[in-house]
Amino acid sequence: MKKTVFAGFGGQGVLMMGYAFAMAVMNDGKQITYLPAYGAEMRGGTANCTVAVSDEEIFSPVSSAPDYAVILNNPSLIKYESMIATGGTLFINSSLVTTEITRDDISVVKVPAGDMAKKLRNERISNMIMLGAFVSRSQLTSMESILNALAEITKGKKSSLMKSNKKGLDAGADYVLQGA
Repeated sequence: MKKTVFAGFGGQGVLMMGYAFAMAVMNDGKQITYLPAYGAEMRGGTANCTVAVSDEEIFSPVSSAPDYAVILNNPSLIKYESMIATGGTLFINSSLVTTEITRDDISVVKVPAGDMAKKLRNERISNMIMLGAFVSRSQLTSMESILNALAEITKGKKSSLMKSNKKGLDAGADYVLQGA
């Protein structure tokens, strides 16, 4: 079983990242749990979700020691850095996360997602950039499965939304493949 925490401010697309990932691995035939959580203030408050993926039935959605954490802001780094399992991987949006990483027993992937999104002229896709980096590095699902899940989630919405999402996913995956 592999557990992942996605965390940041409400409005950054944290829950969408987790939901798209959960749908993708479920469509891949895996067992999953998806547990979203957000503050009462929602947009601008804290938001996180945990996704557990397994080949076998999952008995608890709680992730006390996630294998992966995708972090979009400083408060989330402070909260989750110590929880990541030894040998786990921490993905951070280095455009916003400025707090120093204190652990040396985990891998850290710094993705300047905010800066990359600005260069792509769409600041709303930084979550997709982070998701693309995560999927590319973790190999827990394929980019095709993520795109299919996003298409299912956003059906009926503008086709430009899927084009933007794909652009962000590809940018994040390419960044990791280039040695991030």
